[in-house]
Amino acid sequence: MLAGFLELKAGGISFWIGGKDRSDGVGMFVAEKWVDSVVNVERRSERVLILKMVLDNSLLNFLTVYAPHSGKPEEEKEIFWNELFHLMSCIPQNEMVVLAGDMNGYVGSNNVGYDGMHSGYRFGARNADGSRILEFANGLNLVICNTLFMKQESKLVTYIAGSAKSTVNYIMVRRGDKVKVRSVKVIPNKKCVPKHTLLVMDMRFNTTKRRHKKFEPRVRVWKFKKEQTFEEYKSMVRDKVEEEEWKHLDVNEHWHEMKR
Repeated sequence: MLAGFLELKAGGISFWIGGKDRSDGVGMFVAEKWVDSVVNVERRSERVLILKMVLDNSLLNFLTVYAPHSGKPEEEKEIFWNELFHLMSCIPQNEMVVLAGDMNGYVGSNNVGYDGMHSGYRFGARNADGSRILEFANGLNLVICNTLFMKQESKLVTYIAGSAKSTVNYIMVRRGDKVKVRSVKVIPNKKCVPKHTLLVMDMRFNTTKRRHKKFEPRVRVWKFKKEQTFEEYKSMVRDKVEEEEWKHLDVNEHWHEMKR
């Protein structure tokens, strides 16, 4: 298993992990402005990467995954989904979770029996691996964000191989965080890896706005621009320095007395 990170020329960091044969692997890009918010990166396997970051005193868990494809043995698929289920179950409920990646299954457009996690806006027909994804989401009270918004077909399809089109990439959040999701869509003709289009989710967080106090210098030096003010101040300083009880003071003690 290979793993590492890379600082990007354009700013930010890429974290990644993969198998030695390069058949499996996942990665995550973090924009420069969020790098300092990252508190932990955990590489669970060549199929699962977890990144934790703090946003406005809240802990966010981002998981990127690559599920075994349809040609893999059923036992391998079961191990992957069971381990991921256990991993997600261990994340405290007061922490936010965003699960995204190539899950290699078709959840289809029919949401009968799964309306709590599937809103019906999807593409194609469900297959066995898609049913496994829905059962996984149901067990963890997750929402498949791709299904929340009505979109054109071009903004639903995440995998294109010749004339074949499907949706295998998904983004999920806990049902309680559904209100934060503003939009999920595919960016047509923007391929992030071969055959896979770019899937984007917009979220809104109620961050606390810091009030910036207007800066007011304690010493209002601009008043010295008035000749009368300047002369009055100069006269006051001269009189103070010449006072008998001040003559034994050093420079610092002089300033301390002047501020009183």
